[in-house]
Amino acid sequence: MNLGLIGVGGRGRSHVKAALDLGEPIVAMVDVNENNLGAGLKQAPKARSHKDFRDFFEKMDDIDAVFVSTTEHTHAFATLPPLKAGKHVYCEKPLTRDVHECRIITEAAAKAGVQTQMGTQVHSSENFRRVVEAIGSGAIGHVKECHVWTSRAWGWQTEEEAKANKDLLYTPDTPTRAMPVPDGLDWDLWLGPAPYRDFHEFYFPGPRWYRWWDFGNGTMSDLGSHRNDLPFWALKLDAPLTIEPQSGPKPHHDIAPATMSVKYTYGARNGDGGELPPVDLTWYQGNVKPKIWNEGGIPQWKEGCLFIGEEGMLLADYGKNVLLPEDKFEKFERPKPYIDSSPGQQAEFILACKGEGPQPLCHFGYSGPLTEANHLGNVAYRADQKLEWDAKNMKFPNAPEAEKFLGREYRDGWSLE
Repeated sequence: MNLGLIGVGGRGRSHVKAALDLGEPIVAMVDVNENNLGAGLKQAPKARSHKDFRDFFEKMDDIDAVFVSTTEHTHAFATLPPLKAGKHVYCEKPLTRDVHECRIITEAAAKAGVQTQMGTQVHSSENFRRVVEAIGSGAIGHVKECHVWTSRAWGWQTEEEAKANKDLLYTPDTPTRAMPVPDGLDWDLWLGPAPYRDFHEFYFPGPRWYRWWDFGNGTMSDLGSHRNDLPFWALKLDAPLTIEPQSGPKPHHDIAPATMSVKYTYGARNGDGGELPPVDLTWYQGNVKPKIWNEGGIPQWKEGCLFIGEEGMLLADYGKNVLLPEDKFEKFERPKPYIDSSPGQQAEFILACKGEGPQPLCHFGYSGPLTEANHLGNVAYRADQKLEWDAKNMKFPNAPEAEKFLGREYRDGWSLE
């Protein structure tokens, strides 16, 4: 497998290491930061290098698969050309910056017929597999509601909240003072399709950028890729019927919120054992938690996913899960594991590309709708109203004015056409 790596700093470093560990040749590297590029080339000195991934795309005939680890506002631009060229593509989470880009990438991947994988590493964990098996086997009966929360509180908030949450990057508004661009960084290329703004340390390096609407979509889309992945997988979710903001500060024009919650409604779906009933899923981030958590009705885990079924509950985090009430399930025998173990996210992808393993479980056909749903939570928050979602036509029948948050126009020189 000849690999091309776009973005070799941050998460990209793990892909350099994985390629070397797996014995796969790195043919080309791309990074807008010369420091990252230099470090990567020390490990793969024979690779050709580029600062602009558009230059990389001009020669892909010797590339079999591409790993994308740029900031999320350029994910779609780094992912689409390789897909169109028939290359296998692995892209870090979230798959795209917005809903419009996500639909483009999902459809392009289906048309290309190649192997794809979104980098949600916890999807390959044994714990997530055991939760999916327990829910699928009917351990707690049909699930009627689900609650997902994370205590990360980064983003738009008051100065007092920022101090309490130990958010050292608190800013009351968009910076108005330009700062010197760090040596080695091509700031214009880093901005890519986003509107131009002067450099400031609040935007770079990562993960500082992810709290700004122009570059990311805050905690909802970032950690939602991990934490909403579990109910999405276990409950076989797809496109929500409605999305409604539940709490949060007045939306800021430039900064995603630190604290907020959003409720989704999903209709009946096809499951392995028949039709699954409608279900509600509520997302909480920052300083808000589910009512049952606040009232002490469940263990007060800092992060968690709670499935509430007709016959009990299942509480899970990344590395653990428990059936509730515990005394009721004391003698419960869990189903025999039936989801095969993963060799690891990158290895799972590489083996599939070689035809030596099954399709990656977090392929774009799955992770695309997951990413869309997470973005829709932010859209509802920014629109500040309950939205009815026509997934096929990508419209809000009850609030067409909110459709402006589904995508954006790009700077000159950048296009997804």
